[in-house]
Amino acid sequence: MRQAGRYLPEFRETRAAQDFFSTCRSPEACCELTLQALGLEVTMVPGKGPSFPEPLREERDLERLRDPAVVASELGYVFQAITLTRQRLAGRVPLIGFAGAPWTLMTYMVEGGSSSTMAQAKRWLYQRPQASHQLLHILTDALVPYLVGQWLLCPGES
Repeated sequence: MRQAGRYLPEFRETRAAQDFFSTCRSPEACCELTLQALGLEVTMVPGKGPSFPEPLREERDLERLRDPAVVASELGYVFQAITLTRQRLAGRVPLIGFAGAPWTLMTYMVEGGSSSTMAQAKRWLYQRPQASHQLLHILTDALVPYLVGQWLLCPGES
């Protein structure tokens, strides 16, 4: 949704009415345009992308993360948006699901945002192998039901 039509005037007009996450949580807006992440604050910085004001810095920071089962239960708005979009597409084109990979999400959560070198994330991985393993498991446990939910709504499409 974020990439799909961002250069179109209609996309910009719809997006101007509300912030990115409000748009994501609105099935109507998602359909029209086609995480908070586990309890960490995420902001969308224009021209920069997702930003975590308080990234993970220490192993104890993992305690701030919510249970992946709780996260999955709060994603109903995504599935409503998928359902609405699929209905409006009426089989004319396939609807493709999406989720960031565990490593990608981990790099954002540790780096605080996009990074070309991923130096903080690599450091975290090598200096904290057990915490890295734990974080990747948490992310995977949150992503699997999210992706399965997308697939169940669009079998054979996503």
